Amino acid sequence: MFMSLVPVAIFFAFCIILFVVFKAFNMEALAMGGFVALLIGGIFCKSYTKFWDSAIRGISSISSVSVIVIFFVIGMFSALMKESGLSGGFVWLANSVGIQGGLFVAFVFFATCIVSTATGSSIGTMFTAFPIFYPAGIILGGSPMFLAGAIVSGAIFGDNLAPISDTTIASASTQQFRDGRPADVGGCVKTRFKYSIVAGSIALVLFAILGGIGGTYEGGAIEALSNPVSLVMLIPVVVMLVVATKSRNIFLGILVGLSLGLVTGLACGLFPPSAVFANDPENSAATGFLVTGVAGMLGTVGLVISVFGIMGVLTDAGMLGYLVEKILGSKLARTPRGAEVASVIGISLTTLIFGGVTSASILTFGPVLNEVGKAKGIHPYRRANLLDAVANSLPAIVPFLSVFVFIGSALTGLSPVAVAGGTLYGFTLFAVMVVAVATGWGRDFEGKNGEAVKQPVEETAQSSK
Repeated sequence: MFMSLVPVAIFFAFCIILFVVFKAFNMEALAMGGFVALLIGGIFCKSYTKFWDSAIRGISSISSVSVIVIFFVIGMFSALMKESGLSGGFVWLANSVGIQGGLFVAFVFFATCIVSTATGSSIGTMFTAFPIFYPAGIILGGSPMFLAGAIVSGAIFGDNLAPISDTTIASASTQQFRDGRPADVGGCVKTRFKYSIVAGSIALVLFAILGGIGGTYEGGAIEALSNPVSLVMLIPVVVMLVVATKSRNIFLGILVGLSLGLVTGLACGLFPPSAVFANDPENSAATGFLVTGVAGMLGTVGLVISVFGIMGVLTDAGMLGYLVEKILGSKLARTPRGAEVASVIGISLTTLIFGGVTSASILTFGPVLNEVGKAKGIHPYRRANLLDAVANSLPAIVPFLSVFVFIGSALTGLSPVAVAGGTLYGFTLFAVMVVAVATGWGRDFEGKNGEAVKQPVEETAQSSK
């Protein structure tokens, strides 16, 4: 059973090699590490054939297929937002109002939150936002440390909250109702909103207060980074979020948002029709952001497939059951609060092992939390929110173990310690979730028909008697 951890160990080694040694941040390389881990890990199994049968069962699970399909769909909407240049609109807005220093750093955090929520991609947001917001922030007197931290914080905010985020989808899909249905994304986002907003509001105030420390106002124009027209793309973003949350159907939300976004972007001249979908006869290829949106998800989908393969092996080997049994059998997990405390520790350690790749850590620890939470009657929305929020908080920004910090360091030249220290949202979100676990704030239980109740079903029935 313990030899089933060999693929996990090999995958962890690849995380260290890619992020620390090579400073490579592409999902394709990480997916390769997962598949190599499976190929080598099978050698330590009694039957190589049965090992791969287990891996395929994990890959073909309903949770795996659901995540893969959703990723391909959201890739198109994410590419639409990137093509529209939404970040430039916020730079224009801040410059027009005359925001400088710490206030601009706080504004960058707010704007990046919106961009990452719109695109659903934390890493994509950082590569888009840093070239625009960071130079503008330096000119306007922002602290380099907190300016970089504000961008990373905003990227993590959207990763945690956006209904089209990979971690939102992964956290929802791994938590199931008693009847076996995975938690719906809309319901998770609706109940998650309060945690993200409280943590985000605290971080916003801190960025405004601390954001100008060490910064120097240089003056000068930043019109080259500005594009006021792109702010109109907030309309399809808001509509998409409302439809996805209200209908609790992510596919309907994407359809409405993508359709409205295409019409709005074309009408406002943000991109030509050829940027949407076109033919490249010289290279015998189709082009456009709809194509690149799907193609851009291939690396993430490959990572999901490899991680679910590893999960299939861990499940059939009995390792996941062993972990669940150990957690539930511990003194700490005798109560729902204790079970959540144990889960916070487990999520944090898993995220550290996977180098801050939150989607991988959520997919790995999610099944364990699902069984632990179901045993205590905790509602799947609460479990999914705990899983996603903790993974996207302090464990995701540890220096020298975080892909987010490494990217921020690579794009700014700052040390990983400085970038991590400036990522205030990671600290505030973790603090909010610790308070939520300790006080029971937002802890709902699953009722007989899947509804959220304040007490476990057994306690509710006893009270009725």
